[in-house]
Amino acid sequence: MSIFNIDTLILGSGVAGLTIAIKTAKALPDKKIFVVTKSEPSESNTKYAQGGIASVWDKLDSFKDHINDTMIAGDHLNNPEIVKTVIEEAPKCMRQLIKWGADFDQAKNGELDLGKEGGHSANRILHHKDITGFEVEKTLLEQVEGLPNITLLAYHFAIDLITDHHITGKKYDKNDINCYGAYILNEKTKKIDTYLATSIVLATGGTGQAYAATTNPLVATGDGIAMAYRAKAKVEDMEFVQFHPTSLYQPGESPAFLISEAVRGFGAYLRNKKGERFMLEVDKRAELAPRDIVARAIDNELIKSGDPYVYLDCTHLEMDAFVKHFPNISEKCKSIGIDVATQYIPVVPAAHYMMGGIVVDEKGYSSIKNLFACGECSRTGLHGANRLASNSLLEALVFGSE
Repeated sequence: MSIFNIDTLILGSGVAGLTIAIKTAKALPDKKIFVVTKSEPSESNTKYAQGGIASVWDKLDSFKDHINDTMIAGDHLNNPEIVKTVIEEAPKCMRQLIKWGADFDQAKNGELDLGKEGGHSANRILHHKDITGFEVEKTLLEQVEGLPNITLLAYHFAIDLITDHHITGKKYDKNDINCYGAYILNEKTKKIDTYLATSIVLATGGTGQAYAATTNPLVATGDGIAMAYRAKAKVEDMEFVQFHPTSLYQPGESPAFLISEAVRGFGAYLRNKKGERFMLEVDKRAELAPRDIVARAIDNELIKSGDPYVYLDCTHLEMDAFVKHFPNISEKCKSIGIDVATQYIPVVPAAHYMMGGIVVDEKGYSSIKNLFACGECSRTGLHGANRLASNSLLEALVFGSE
């Protein structure tokens, strides 16, 4: 077993982990930063995010409205101060991302093309077609490549955090625990090494693969939350799991292919097998109600009818614009024989996002000294009981910049 002494150890290479790495590397060029990921560098939930990133951008929008939408979606179980901070920091973080090279879609007038999604009262979603996460991940990895004090270790699997109880003979209080690093498996050599660091960051994503049907990739197995729990870190709100209303119905496929919230924001309707727009009877916002309301409504329809899925109807939409905005979704449907111009898309809810996780404060500190958490594995208080669409990448960008 080899021992590596570094300054900052980041577990996870999605938007949260990479943002922290970039910000730290630029602020502290003499410090050594290691980013560890158990698959290839780009493989994370970030890469598969479709819809976009929510930010008040248009002068007709306001921080107050975005804050209100976030609180309503979260059933007011959010932390109001955290909500306010994240929403107000959003434009600055988006300008930074654009400066780093992220390419967001523009309207004909040259301004950013702002989408609208469920639970939002205004158009405020910055997006890159229907592969926003892929664009963000690519942008961040390009930044990392230009920073010599960042080492990115692909195919390295974090096994456990190193805390006081690993030190023979050391007495400690369970309410005053220190973290010193992690034991990490090199998946290619099968060798476990010790990585010691001044600061350790968990940016390991969510838990979707714990469910039979999920939109999350195979790497989303909740490792970071589990390691923190074993180390006696505070973990809360694990019961708050968001099910995305519209994953493509393909039994046996894992992960399930996501049909973005933005498709309904573009004007698509949900219909049952009778062709009825059942959301009109459920909520005044219809298909653009928050995800928990739409997912429950679909589930209720399936229970009543015994059908395995409902339909997403895009046939009334202007198809050239649809295909331009959603090329990936259009191509996926075409590949399984669905012509979105003339046929409905079969959809079902699937596990999508974990609102709970490792409890952190406004700076990302966990209850264990030297241990931080950021992104989906953390519980910041932003989302409450239910995340507002396109607030996830935003949370990681804002907290990753702190």
